[in-house]
Amino acid sequence: MDSAMKKTLKNAAVDIRMGAIEGTFNAKSGHPGGSLSIAEILAYLYWKEMNIDPKDPKKEDRDRLVLSKGHAAPALYSALAYRGYFPVEDLKTLRKSDSYLQGHPNMNYVPGVDMSTGSLGQGISAAVGMALGSKFSGDKFRVYTILGDGEIEEGQVWEAAMFAAAKKLDNLCVIVDNNNLQIDGTVEEVNSPYPIDEKFSAFGFNVINVNGHCFKELEEAFENAKACKGKPTAIIAKTVKGKGVSFMENQVSWHGSAPNAEQYAQAMEELKAQKAEVE
Repeated sequence: MDSAMKKTLKNAAVDIRMGAIEGTFNAKSGHPGGSLSIAEILAYLYWKEMNIDPKDPKKEDRDRLVLSKGHAAPALYSALAYRGYFPVEDLKTLRKSDSYLQGHPNMNYVPGVDMSTGSLGQGISAAVGMALGSKFSGDKFRVYTILGDGEIEEGQVWEAAMFAAAKKLDNLCVIVDNNNLQIDGTVEEVNSPYPIDEKFSAFGFNVINVNGHCFKELEEAFENAKACKGKPTAIIAKTVKGKGVSFMENQVSWHGSAPNAEQYAQAMEELKAQKAEVE
C-alpha cells in the first residue's frame, strides 16, 4: 500500500468516527461504541476494497456490504456520506422522525445500503444468499458482511456459516468485529463465543486473525480472502470499542449511549487532532 492510499484511509477512518459522533450527538441516542470500532474496516472496504460507484448505488456488478450488526448504522451512514452517496450534513438528522437515516440501515431509503438489518444474526444469512445468487447468475461481485462478536452468539449465524461452507461460497467474506464488549458486558461474561477463529475454521472457513485498526493487516487479509478458492473467508478483527475517543474506549456503557454537549465537544476535539496528525 502506497503512502497516499494509507493517508486516504486514515483520513477516512477519522471522518467516519466524526460522522458517527455527530449523528449520535444530534440524535441523543444511538450506538457510538461499536460504530467507532469498525471505522478502519469500513474505510478500507469503501475506499479501497469494494467495486462501488456512489453515483450509481444500484449498479448490478457492484460488491455488496451487509452490516449484520445493524446498530452500528452511524458508522455505515458516515462512511456512505463521506464516500459521496449523500450529503455529510444529513448525518445530523440521524434517528429524527422525518429522516431517511433511521437507527438501523434501511435499503429502501438510504443510497448505498444493500440490506436492511438490525435483528442480530440475520444479516449474514442475507449476505450468504447474495453470494449464492452471484454464483448462480455468473456474476463476479463479492459480498462482505460485518458481524459483532456478541452477535455471533445467535444460532442463525452458524446455520448461515455451515451453508456458506457447504456451497463453497468463496465470494463471501465475513468480518467479525471482535471488540469483546456487548450491551450487558464482556462477551465472556454474557455467553463466550471464544475461540472465534477455531469455530469458523471448524465450520469450513478460511480464517484470518487481524488487528482491525491496522490497514496493512487488513490489506493482507482481504487479499488473502480474494485469493482463497473453494471456501468462504472469516476475518476476525480484534478491535477496541469506542476507538478514537479516549473516554469511550473499552467502556461498555458507550454501547448504546449518546454523548452530551460536553462529551461531544471533547470527542470532536480529539478526532480533529487526529485528523491534523494525518495531514
